[in-house]
Amino acid sequence: MLAMTECLSMGIKKRKPVTSTQRYQTYSDFSILTKKRPEKSLLRALKRTGGRGNMGRITSRHRGGGAKRMYRIIDFKRDRFGVKARVCSIEYDPNRSCWIALIEYADGKKNYIIAPHNLQIGNEIVSGSGSPLKIGNTLPLKEIPLGTEVHNIQLYEGAKGTVVRAAGASALLSAKEGEYVHLKLPSGEVRAFMSCCLATIGSVSNPDYRTISLGKAGRSRHKGIRPQTRGSAMNPVDHPMGGGEGKSKGHIPQSPTGIPAKGFKTRKKKKSSNKYIIKRRK
Repeated sequence: MLAMTECLSMGIKKRKPVTSTQRYQTYSDFSILTKKRPEKSLLRALKRTGGRGNMGRITSRHRGGGAKRMYRIIDFKRDRFGVKARVCSIEYDPNRSCWIALIEYADGKKNYIIAPHNLQIGNEIVSGSGSPLKIGNTLPLKEIPLGTEVHNIQLYEGAKGTVVRAAGASALLSAKEGEYVHLKLPSGEVRAFMSCCLATIGSVSNPDYRTISLGKAGRSRHKGIRPQTRGSAMNPVDHPMGGGEGKSKGHIPQSPTGIPAKGFKTRKKKKSSNKYIIKRRK
């Protein structure tokens, strides 16, 4: 018998705690999603690495196991200019925190895109210069008015959208200056983008994702995340913060490779893109 659930907010549900692991467990309300299998032509096999590089050595710690996934091919470029598309469905994607939308163009071609918040099934979307200012439409930054929320932003003209793609995220268009546009990013950083770069109107879907409580260790394992061990609990041979008598506190907080933590800046001072940062994140 399934446990009863109560709705905490518009997109989050909480289980009735039949077991202790369900006491603080919350999960997304999937009622907005279309109950259908993913588009088979847009699926690809996804091989897991277990955090190991091409030499077979661990390059990313605490990874391994997890549920098997198929990769959904997402159209981040949105470069079919002037061709209208209809939203067929809103779907779940195990590889990202937001929902994805299946769209079908007038010529029958189908694509997945990142679903903006409040995008409805049956809506028509279009990309390219001169497109209407509607949620889901993609336009050059120079044609978007100040104060508009955007996501899936190109860093360079012709590239795929790489900036602001996580659940609930959006950037605010704050100023225009010659060939550049200033965007306030979710981190608080204000950065200059070329005005010819494309961006999609609206914020990313599933804004309540950040409030989800996994509730038990098993849900992390299903995601392919393995347990972490504190560096101070290790031996000196295993970690710079290891060793000492009892609970030792005589170590500088740092990573296993010796990079200091807690406020140490890791961005390169001579990085070529530094000139585009108007105001740094706090």
